[in-house]
Amino acid sequence: MDLKVNGKVAIITGGSEGIGRATAERLSAEGALVAIVARTQVDLDRVANEITQLTGHEVVGIATDVRNEDAVRQMVDSVVERWGRLDILVNNAGTSSAATFENMTDAAIEDDFSLKVMGAIYCTRHALPHLRKTQGAICNTTTPGGKAPGAGSQPTALSRAAGISLTKTWSKEFAADGIRVNTVCVGLLKSRQHRHRWEQMHAKDPDLTLDKLYQRMGDNVPMKRVGEAEEAGDVIAFLCSGVASYVTGTAINVDGGSSPVV
Repeated sequence: MDLKVNGKVAIITGGSEGIGRATAERLSAEGALVAIVARTQVDLDRVANEITQLTGHEVVGIATDVRNEDAVRQMVDSVVERWGRLDILVNNAGTSSAATFENMTDAAIEDDFSLKVMGAIYCTRHALPHLRKTQGAICNTTTPGGKAPGAGSQPTALSRAAGISLTKTWSKEFAADGIRVNTVCVGLLKSRQHRHRWEQMHAKDPDLTLDKLYQRMGDNVPMKRVGEAEEAGDVIAFLCSGVASYVTGTAINVDGGSSPVV
């Protein structure tokens, strides 16, 4: 399927691994020019080069802490200066953090909101003037827990609920400018975070392989497996593409059927 993004310009935060990298690979393969954003330049340079070699289209890495609004402004400006336009923004920066209410600290709440909510706000604020010119698209990465949180899922469920709310609000505010805004609610996927958890468990139990851990984790998913980052990246790429031109304000679960709500 031709996603109709050839020659378009995309910014993807949290772009050096996982969902962000998978999204960058798909958009680049479709002919988009992609800027991946994270905090470590050496990782960004390596991944940008790998994707460029894979797809044949230019990918650049720009080290930016999205919690710093001035750094975000400079990042957006540099992308537009380089390629002359901006069509797609993927607000994907974030990690998972979970605790019960009584064990959740103020610092954990502030850190979570600073990265996931304020980071998305800063990126959208500075991308918006450029997206208006191109009638572009925004996709926010959230989780099904933002719709139906479970016990002990704070502060991530809280910040992701805010991200879903912002998605709907922005979709209505920006629609007249031709800008579409959606969110992908991502469930259990293979990730570096789970690999680190496995490394700690493997040190105590050498017989536990990463595949075995994922098999155990997948037992609680209706589809009986843990998802791949590409399965979320492909949906994000679709929502940001020309073939989703009448889709806005929606929250799509990519979770193997785990969420109790649509």
